[in-house]
Amino acid sequence: MLDDKMLINLQRTLTCSGILISFSGRFSQGIIEELGEAIMKHMEAEDRPRNDIYNVFAIFVETTHNIKKYAVSKQGSSVYDRIYNSGIVTIGRNEEGYFICSGNLIEQSDAEKLAVELDTLIPMPKDQLKKRYKEQMKKELPPDCIGAGLGLIDIARKSSKPMNYSLQSMDDLLFFTLTVMV
Repeated sequence: MLDDKMLINLQRTLTCSGILISFSGRFSQGIIEELGEAIMKHMEAEDRPRNDIYNVFAIFVETTHNIKKYAVSKQGSSVYDRIYNSGIVTIGRNEEGYFICSGNLIEQSDAEKLAVELDTLIPMPKDQLKKRYKEQMKKELPPDCIGAGLGLIDIARKSSKPMNYSLQSMDDLLFFTLTVMV
C-alpha cells in the first residue's frame, strides 16, 4: 500500500520528469478516450500549435490501442493477465517538446518481429515513411491479421525525432518500451 510519503515522492518524481499524464493498468476504450481528452485540453490551454496537439493525441491513441490489441490477442494464454495488466503510458514535456512513453509486457516470440519492424522504420526519412505507409495501405490483409500494420509507420511519420525503443527481460516475458517525441 502507498503511504503519504511514497505518494508525495511519486508526485515529485512525475513533476521532475515532466510527466503531465500517466496511466498504468488495463486499457479500456473509455480510459483511452478520457486520457486523450485530458491531454488535448491541457495542450489547448497552453496554446500549443494544432499540429502538435493532433500529433501527440494521434500517437497516444495509437500506442494505447496497440497495447490493448496486443493484450486482447493473448486472451486464453497463461500470461494473458500479466500482459493485460502491464500497460503503461506517460505523456510529458521537456525542453525538446512533448514525449509519449508507452510500455507493456510482450512474449519473446513476438519481440523479434517487432524489433525488426522498428529497426527498419527508425532510420527512414519522412518521405520514405510516407511511401511505405501508402504501400502498406494497398496490401491485402491475411484473414487472421489484427491490424493493417500502419500504426508504427504512422507514429514514425508524426514524430519529430526518431523513435526509441527497448526490450527488457522480465522472467519469461519482455517489457517493451517505446518513446516518441513531438
